[in-house]
Order: sequence, then C-alpha cells, then structure tokens
Amino acid sequence: MTTLGAAVGFFWPRDGLAPNAAVAADRPTPSGLPVPRYVSLKFGEVNARAGPGDDHRLLWIYHARGLPVQVVAETSEWRRVCDPERGLAWVHKRTTDGRRMVMRWEPTPLALRRGPKAEAETIAYLRPRALAALVRCKKDWCRIRVDGVSGWAPAKALWGTDDRPQCR
Repeated sequence: MTTLGAAVGFFWPRDGLAPNAAVAADRPTPSGLPVPRYVSLKFGEVNARAGPGDDHRLLWIYHARGLPVQVVAETSEWRRVCDPERGLAWVHKRTTDGRRMVMRWEPTPLALRRGPKAEAETIAYLRPRALAALVRCKKDWCRIRVDGVSGWAPAKALWGTDDRPQCR
C-alpha cells in the first residue's frame, strides 16, 4: 500500500503572535463571492499581515504552496484568511488561488478508499499534514487527488471541507 503526499510545515512565525478572532461578512463582498469560502495559497512564500495592506506588520510567512485557507473577510485587494492551525492573517488576493485543496490535519495516515463508503477497498494512505486537491464531495465523503492517485476520504478527516467558519 502506498502512503501519499509530502507533509508540510506551513508558516514561520515572525514574532509568535497570531490574531484570535475572525470577522465574517454577512453582506455582499467586494469580490461578489461568499464569505466564508476556501481558497489555496498560490505561491511557496506568502506574507501574512496584521491588516489589509503592505504597511501593516508582517506576522509570519507561509511556506506551503497549495495550503488550503478559509477566507473569512475581504477588501477589494486583501483577504483575511484562517489557516489549518487557526491562525488569522491578511494576504493579498494575488497570492490566492480558487482551486480547492484539503489537508490531512490528524497525526495519523488516512485511508483513501475506492468508493465513498467505509467498507470500500483501501487504495492508498494520505500522510499526516499532506495536501491534496479536492475533486468533489458527495454527502460526507470527498474525492481527492494526490501524487496521481484519486480516492475517497471522509470529509470530517480533511481540513478544508467544513463550510462553517473555522476561526473564531
């Protein structure tokens, strides 16, 4: 059986501080897209700032291209995102990608199944902290793709599938 996906460490804390609360918008957004929503980081280095602008303090630098983040607020140029460690920061919109990714957050490998049910044959395992492309979800199961392999996993076992706000 193959274990897939490289584990990622995804940010470097600049001063050890991270904001604690998200402000979700219940009104029309500048992009016209819903908030909250998931996007992924487009580059291998993305600056995370305390506010929406280059003049705001740098909190940390994300080092994980494809990291799923949840947009919890936005301006015309900036997105406030929640990451898998529940860190909140502002990133420029050009550093995000609309392609959906997910992450195995638990410290154990996750069985990928041939079909969307617990009894289906295991075809591979997703490593802890590994990233995978989200193909689609069906009820409580999601089809993901990583390292050329597609399989089904329970949605609750993946970070980046829950539509509820992930940072409070």
